[in-house]
Amino acid sequence: MVGKITTRESLDQRRVRARKILARLRKTYGPVSTALRHGDALQLLISTILSAQSTDDTINRITPGLFEKYPDALALAEADRSELERVIYPSGFFRQKAKSIQGTCRMIVDRFGGQVPSTMEDLLELPGVARKTANVVLGSWFGRNDGIVVDTHVGRLAERMSLTWTARNAKDAVRIENDLMEIIPRRSWTCFSHLLIRHGRTVCTARKPDCAACPAAALCPAAGTFE
Repeated sequence: MVGKITTRESLDQRRVRARKILARLRKTYGPVSTALRHGDALQLLISTILSAQSTDDTINRITPGLFEKYPDALALAEADRSELERVIYPSGFFRQKAKSIQGTCRMIVDRFGGQVPSTMEDLLELPGVARKTANVVLGSWFGRNDGIVVDTHVGRLAERMSLTWTARNAKDAVRIENDLMEIIPRRSWTCFSHLLIRHGRTVCTARKPDCAACPAAALCPAAGTFE
């Protein structure tokens, strides 16, 4: 059976199913964290900005040289734009990303004393930072479960597993995030997004999901074995 569960599944039923999926993925993958290598909050923030429309492997190849050349927010804010663009060129959309990085770092220096802010409200004021990026920094560095990261993997798996009731192909990350926050315990918001990302990369891939190897197949309507 492929497609969404019908509206006959209540919110409570979806909540129970989601928590069983969470438990099975946690048992399968164990402790998980972001694949973006970083040493502090600023490095994670910049890496996440760079990761848009790119891969974590690509960003992890770029950032060692980037952070050696520009070790803090002030250095990035004052960097020569053309040189910064050259360094981050492999990430794609390098001009817009360089603009966002420098705008963000200027604000961090001018308004936050050179330190990455630790609240959603303040992070969202930074140029180029939306909820996804803010959630990555808050969850993976500050240990705050203020939301759920919805990247392409999380959005795709949430729809495939019928954990969201946002319209198919709506690509509305905020609505999908709100749907997931209704059914996943807050203490597990950061963990859940990491688990879905890992699962989406290794088993539940976009083109050829390996349902036979999926620990949550019995809880997923797209697997054809939904109980």
